[in-house]
Amino acid sequence: RGVGLLLLVSVAAAFISRVAKNFQQYYENVVTQRVGTELYANSVRHSFSLPYAVFEDQRSGELLQKLQKARLDSQQLIVNFVDTVFVAVVGIAAVLVYAFYVHWLIGLMYFLILPILGAVLFFIGRKIKTIQKTIVVESANLAGSTTETLRNVELVKSLGLENQETDRLNTVNDKVLDLELSKLVLIRKLSFTQGTTVNAMRSVILFGMLWLIFLGQISLGQFLTLWFYSFYIFNPLGDIGTVAAQYQEAKGSLEKLGEILAIPPEEKPAHPVAVGQLRTIQFDQVGFQYQSAGAPALAGISLEIKSGETVAFAGYSGSGKTTMIKLLVGLYRPTAGKVLLNGVDGAEIDFDALRRRIGYVSQDTQLFSGTLRENLLFVNPDATDDDCREALRAAAVEGIASRGLDTRIGEGGLKLSGGERQRLAIARALLRDPDLIIFDEATSSLDSITERSITDTIKEIARSRPNLITIMVAHRLSTIAHADRIYVLQKGRVIGSGSHAALLRDKDGLYAALWKEQSGNGGEEENFDVPALVSAS
Repeated sequence: RGVGLLLLVSVAAAFISRVAKNFQQYYENVVTQRVGTELYANSVRHSFSLPYAVFEDQRSGELLQKLQKARLDSQQLIVNFVDTVFVAVVGIAAVLVYAFYVHWLIGLMYFLILPILGAVLFFIGRKIKTIQKTIVVESANLAGSTTETLRNVELVKSLGLENQETDRLNTVNDKVLDLELSKLVLIRKLSFTQGTTVNAMRSVILFGMLWLIFLGQISLGQFLTLWFYSFYIFNPLGDIGTVAAQYQEAKGSLEKLGEILAIPPEEKPAHPVAVGQLRTIQFDQVGFQYQSAGAPALAGISLEIKSGETVAFAGYSGSGKTTMIKLLVGLYRPTAGKVLLNGVDGAEIDFDALRRRIGYVSQDTQLFSGTLRENLLFVNPDATDDDCREALRAAAVEGIASRGLDTRIGEGGLKLSGGERQRLAIARALLRDPDLIIFDEATSSLDSITERSITDTIKEIARSRPNLITIMVAHRLSTIAHADRIYVLQKGRVIGSGSHAALLRDKDGLYAALWKEQSGNGGEEENFDVPALVSAS
């Protein structure tokens, strides 16, 4: 009867253990996935809240690599901590109670395992963290370089630079490998030292218990039970070195991610003002200087733009045209003066709401891999297919629109021509039904015929929407000649303004000199017959 009862207890214990193990693994995975998801969500949320200047100094892919490394290392640490450390702690607690009950000396010897092993793991393990932080940095550099190379694969292959780029990336890859191997050496040292320490402690405890048996202070039965129970301690402790190494790896990864999370987010007003429909834009003695620059990029800029006007900024490269656009949309904040929107200081404005009323077309069209519909809905997820088609029609993109909204355009619009990419970007901007549309060098990379065609499209957009504010930035003056007012910039200052004709009358002005240089006809306006040129070509 006694044996049968013990067997039943054994079966019940095994059943309960199996059920508990399944619950443990289930909740372990739930916690792990939730921690990873929250870490990713918080990191992405914080990243988008950072000032724009932070991203100007970061390569694409670096942030993602740091985030992924921290996420994976953290998840792996949680799993192994529960499976190893938690089990070891429970086992040690149970055995310690029984050991102290049997004899205080045995309990003390079991207790001393923890500080001795902890000291060994601390002194060796912290070196792993240092290497891991370097690995995270170099892996991020590798991810950034690889992303850049793959994005520019057309240039690489066209110039026959595959081997050069492969060697460059492999140099960084080999550096990461060397660091990983150095970390592996430390992990093996840690594992060896930890295993040797555990075995030494085990031998000391065994000798102590045998000595106590010899003295008659414990029985053989107590010795055997303690020795069997010790397996619940020493087996998990055999894996504790791996968990310690993973802890240091996760700590190193999280510290590198923490450097990004420690960057303060972009300052926002405590009580932001919603400006509503955009009617006026005013620069009041605006100045701006980059932190690393020795001279201001803009100084003393004062101008006003009203609803329905088409305004352009012209000047040499580096004169401050694009900086003004970034100040206008709130990517930069002026270091002097004010940017007023509907008479409200930009420092008090809810820029998140304002930006939803802006359409933006840049020189480098920011298109996404996917379909025409997906690229259009990116700026207005609630738009219908009819809205998309109307925006494409307004941007004169009938050619690609005829293929259907489900047409895939490739990464960055690789399957489209330069003109089609620009027109799609214009259509996307129009789909927002903006109060302000900005064309920042939107035609500079196109041929003259396509450029003139898109310029005509821009003119038609301005005519068809009487309350729309249109701002253009251009090097080619022929694309902005129709503007109501043109501001000429030089070294961060406005040195002239007026219509195209008025600026040309100032023969000694910078604008007239630029026009003469570009037109090559003594300053007379170009008069291309676009239909005839298209027909001829």
